[in-house]
Amino acid sequence: MGTALTFIGMVLVILAQVGSLVINKLAFSNGINKYVLLVYTNALSTLILLPCSFIFHRSQRPPLSFSVLLRIFLLALIGVVLNIFSSVGIEYSSPVLATAMLNLIPAFTFALTLILRMEKLDWRSRSSVAKLLGTIVSITGAFVVTFYKGATLLKTPKSSWILGGFFLTAESFLISVWYILQTFILRSFPAVVTVMFYYCFFCTIVCGVYSFVVVNDVDAWRLRLDIGLVALLYSTIVTTVFKNTLCAWCLWKAGPLYVSMFKPLGIILAVLLDFVFLGESLHLGSVIGASVIVVGFYLVMWGKAKEEYVIDHDTDLGRKAPLLPTKIKSEIVVA
Repeated sequence: MGTALTFIGMVLVILAQVGSLVINKLAFSNGINKYVLLVYTNALSTLILLPCSFIFHRSQRPPLSFSVLLRIFLLALIGVVLNIFSSVGIEYSSPVLATAMLNLIPAFTFALTLILRMEKLDWRSRSSVAKLLGTIVSITGAFVVTFYKGATLLKTPKSSWILGGFFLTAESFLISVWYILQTFILRSFPAVVTVMFYYCFFCTIVCGVYSFVVVNDVDAWRLRLDIGLVALLYSTIVTTVFKNTLCAWCLWKAGPLYVSMFKPLGIILAVLLDFVFLGESLHLGSVIGASVIVVGFYLVMWGKAKEEYVIDHDTDLGRKAPLLPTKIKSEIVVA
């Protein structure tokens, strides 16, 4: 049941994420300021999550230490930067490229876990070689998506594709860091909604300070009954409150590598939504690069699954091994 719930949860997370990319692209195309949207989204999310944190954790609330708060603030700082990179990347490219580049997250996650010694690389093991090869293939696919557009399958407005690709690649790396840091936080402080409340609170402060310096147009802060308000409500209710909280719960239950393995699903949904709502083009380079990324991604996942099978198999043998000497000893005593 736990595995089924995390699976359904991650499918919903991907659906919400792709929907956010499309709606934000529409909002940015209509002149909505991306920094102002981030401030309003995090501020409104903080107000929603405040009572929810007391409701969900009223019976069991672990002690909140200064070190946990400091980690959440660092998580918020990373979250603000990756959200800015995401907004700039989408503005210069399209949701199709954004979802294709998000497939880099499993490769980046694996590389970071190697550096942090959360994963081990054994050249004699097929699983380790598969994970390393998958990481290299995924990064190669990302470069194909970024630098090679190829034939245009549908007509679309001009965009700074390469610049957008760089920002989206940086976003994918920061998301991997964000996943790993959040997993460490939830292990020491397993109160998902409370963590998300403080996360949004710190994001509001950081975004507010940055936006007040960058955004000089007072008119950009005014809310109107247009696509900007729709983007604000969607980003608040669906993306931040629902998606981020559900993603945090899945990270707590299954870990960062499991969460990252659902990213290839996003490219299929993005292509469909782009065609229906945005009329964005699908380039040959995007198809080839995304396919390469997915191949590399599943190489990493195959290696991880193979490694976990070997560990579980060895653990089962270890549990059975002590019974053999005891059984032999008992038979000798009876004889």
